Amino acid sequence: MKNRTAAANARRRPERILALTTEEAVEQLDQALRAVGIILPSLGVDPVTGASDQPFPLVRLGCCNMTVAARLAAVLRKAAET
Repeated sequence: MKNRTAAANARRRPERILALTTEEAVEQLDQALRAVGIILPSLGVDPVTGASDQPFPLVRLGCCNMTVAARLAAVLRKAAET
């Protein structure tokens, strides 16, 4: 579900908005995580805020097992060092 047009997003924060819709943001996050070997099985648009008039619906990261959590922490620590 598209919540903002590209023009509206560009006016808000053009240097930070990489996605046109919440679904595209979720897809970009999923692709980036998968590129470093992390799969969040519950990743998606929050159905309550996604169906509301809220300008920026929440992204549900969901649950993951301890191995995925540890891998995510390791990838984030490595990224913070660079």
